[in-house]
Amino acid sequence: MEFKHVSVLLEECIEGLSIKPDGIYVDCTLGGAGHSFEIVKQLTSEGRLIGIDQDTNAINAAKEKLKDYNNVTYVHDNFHNIGEILENLNIDKVDGILMDLGVSSHQLDVAERGFSYMKDAPLDMRMNQERDFSAYDIVNTYSEEQLFKIIRDYGEEKFAKRIASFIVKNRNEKTIETTFQLVEIIKNAIPAKARREGPHPAKRTFQAIRIEVNKELEILDKAINDGIDKLALDGRICIITFHSLEDRIVKNIYKEQANPCTCPKEFPICICNRKPKVKIISRKPIEASAEELEYNPRSRSAKLRVAEKIM
Repeated sequence: MEFKHVSVLLEECIEGLSIKPDGIYVDCTLGGAGHSFEIVKQLTSEGRLIGIDQDTNAINAAKEKLKDYNNVTYVHDNFHNIGEILENLNIDKVDGILMDLGVSSHQLDVAERGFSYMKDAPLDMRMNQERDFSAYDIVNTYSEEQLFKIIRDYGEEKFAKRIASFIVKNRNEKTIETTFQLVEIIKNAIPAKARREGPHPAKRTFQAIRIEVNKELEILDKAINDGIDKLALDGRICIITFHSLEDRIVKNIYKEQANPCTCPKEFPICICNRKPKVKIISRKPIEASAEELEYNPRSRSAKLRVAEKIM
């Protein structure tokens, strides 16, 4: 299947990166190379793009889309390792970093990847298909308490306790192997009134399981902090999030890096000597325009935050 992905907040990201034609840029989540294509178009032959993705389908699709450019380096890895990746490429500093933390349209649309609650497929949800651990393992081996915690914390699902209990009860009778089996269990766990009023009843639970499978929140702190350390002076970091947990992490890290002083408020002068590393460019998150929402409904929950290296 062709790798399709509609890039979210494309113009806003390019503007946020403030691209220097001979700069070095890192797309941490290469996907279908929509953002990367617009970045590399603005680079001279002296400029360079590093594209990272843990999904080999994405890497192969990006190579095809960017085949006319010979200043692109492809890395099959998790952007959690951005510091090590750049060291291995002998790159000390970069001029811009982009992280698009959403699941690609391709991953959602290819039923057998198991990301979508709208398509029947084996329970998978692995972004890196070379890993053994999948959604199947979580659903069938996690304790009821573990399931409750991830569905509550990562899915922000108020019926987490009931859903966890229903999953365990059902798997004791029969192994849960497919997305539709899981969707049916979730629907049965959520009261009819709530099912009618809110978003798709399985949406939050599927989000939670996907985050746990791919350790999405665990890798974020390190990736952002390492990325900021690798930025050159005036370099920009642009991060697109798709749910409040991620957005909170990005917002808090930017805030800490922009105001790292740990001195008590009553101290007249700073004595901890911790200096700001960034200034925040977007005080409020940048969201999709009405026009974009019309042709790309998946951009509805997207938030972009931009920071610039000052030290």
